Amino acid sequence: MKTQRQKHSSAFKAKVAIEALQERESISEISKKYGIHPNMISRWKKEFLERAPELFDKPGQEKKGEVDIEKLYAKIGQLEKEREFLKKNLKKLGL
Repeated sequence: MKTQRQKHSSAFKAKVAIEALQERESISEISKKYGIHPNMISRWKKEFLERAPELFDKPGQEKKGEVDIEKLYAKIGQLEKEREFLKKNLKKLGL
């Protein structure tokens, strides 16, 4: 008989990850407490630690970088067109 995968909320995952980080109980104890495989708790803990710095990013900071990249790509396209134009016309002039 197949068992259906459980879907846990982000809040629940964060709660379990924080409990694991506090190390008041071992991961196996937390696993038994919530009925979750220890590997899953370790994964949530790792993901929590990896994403923690994002909490302190300023809103819109990432989007600003994306806008800058778009502007740079547009500038590259413009410069490539200008270069091709100059190259073509210099050949016509024999330079």
